[in-house]
Amino acid sequence: MKSNPGKQYIFGSIFSLANRLQALGDKIDENITVKQWFFVAIVSMFDSPPSILEVSKIIGTSRQNIKKMALILQNQGFVSIQEDCNDKRVSRILLTKKCFDYFKTREDMEQSFIESLFNGFTEKNIEDLSNNINLLMNNIDNMEKKYENKE
Repeated sequence: MKSNPGKQYIFGSIFSLANRLQALGDKIDENITVKQWFFVAIVSMFDSPPSILEVSKIIGTSRQNIKKMALILQNQGFVSIQEDCNDKRVSRILLTKKCFDYFKTREDMEQSFIESLFNGFTEKNIEDLSNNINLLMNNIDNMEKKYENKE
């Protein structure tokens, strides 16, 4: 396979980083996984309760996976799943008071985690990494569109 070894290293490292970050993050809190935390973080970014489809598109997984996670979080009391008032086929995800209260107690721990994760990074390093991740995300978006058209 002809390819740039640096590109191959980056490609493989992305998977390793994702797995290691998930395992590390899951050790921090016995009540919620990193994927569940990410789910809540994404839902909290919306101005109004998002649909399961909207969340699945941002997270990059299937509606079925998002629905499963939402049901687990609903059983824990962190979210509520409600029918859309205009379209009964659409389920909307709402964060509960318990969710807001719980995550408020985690703010210091989360900030410490992020600071430790980026220990030794300069502001320039962070800016460059952020720009490069955005470039990769744009390339992935373009590739997804290309492969969707083949179906």
